[in-house]
Amino acid sequence: MSVAYLLALLVSLTGMIVLDRRFRLFFWRAPRVAAIVLVAGVLFFLAWDLIGIGSGIFYRGETSFMTGLQVAPELPVEEVFFLTFLCYLFMNALQGARMLLETRRAA
Repeated sequence: MSVAYLLALLVSLTGMIVLDRRFRLFFWRAPRVAAIVLVAGVLFFLAWDLIGIGSGIFYRGETSFMTGLQVAPELPVEEVFFLTFLCYLFMNALQGARMLLETRRAA
């Protein structure tokens, strides 16, 4: 049992939070809307995963980098953190791109 992957995900999430705070991208721009969007995105992808698991398409791969803890059968706890990171990354990138385009248009 290892926490290496979970730790890497937490470090990556911390990076997203730092970028968000520094450039006011997502939560620091509109916290209530950001929370709703992030939770909706994570729930959507969790449902997607559960459907895939139920269909026999997705399964939990064995690796020494994971904790071995599961939220549901074939759904490791790390998946929840990965999906949170994925949604947060996308929203930060989307808002960052919008801000860059607005800056270029203004110049």
